[in-house]
Amino acid sequence: MTEQLTPAMIAKMIDHSLLHPTMTDDAIKAGLELSRKYEVATACVKPYSVALAREMLGGSGVGVCAVIGFPHGNNTTALKVAETGQVIRDGATEVDMVINIGKALGGDWVYVSDEIKAINDTTVAAGAILKVIFETDFLEDAHIIRLCEICSEHRVAFAKTSTGFGFVKGSDGTYGYTGATEHHLKLMRERCAPEVQIKASGGVRDLDKLLHFYSLGVTRFGATATATMIETARQRAG
Repeated sequence: MTEQLTPAMIAKMIDHSLLHPTMTDDAIKAGLELSRKYEVATACVKPYSVALAREMLGGSGVGVCAVIGFPHGNNTTALKVAETGQVIRDGATEVDMVINIGKALGGDWVYVSDEIKAINDTTVAAGAILKVIFETDFLEDAHIIRLCEICSEHRVAFAKTSTGFGFVKGSDGTYGYTGATEHHLKLMRERCAPEVQIKASGGVRDLDKLLHFYSLGVTRFGATATATMIETARQRAG
């Protein structure tokens, strides 16, 4: 399966992530230039950067992906829907939303489902696609399975593992982060409907991991190590 992938095909599976809170406008512009250079699927940006991304990526074939309710998913549904409409008007062609994690952990699945449906309806009506971020570091398998069922029911485009910022406080008071794992990706691919694609985000920093996750059925990757992975693919391709 992985042997059929060319460097260009790998690039078109990557959403180049420009989401760190410390990124300046100059850093974001550099990241957008890199996205254009490597012809990735999208540059994934914060809402205020969408218009800039649309301008810098115009005519390149690189899409603009915007995050909403990011990174903790705690905005009201109405605000998330409004934010979705705003980023699409500004030029986003893909939207990555964070679920209300507390509602999922508390078992309020009606709320979670209604919110995903409202945002997906808004996204699809505007001609864009939605990726639903679970934040798997915070969840048990039962939560992930239920979220896969909800995403399948509402026919969202992608189910996504993580934001990249879901740090879990340990018993020693320090924070750790795992991100995308083989276990969670297998579970998500198994439990989501075939038409719901899987996006791995968080910790995908080298080509071998990307290729391994692709072999599990993952078709999109959130990454910051984009240049390293694509250059490695080019070297291997000769």
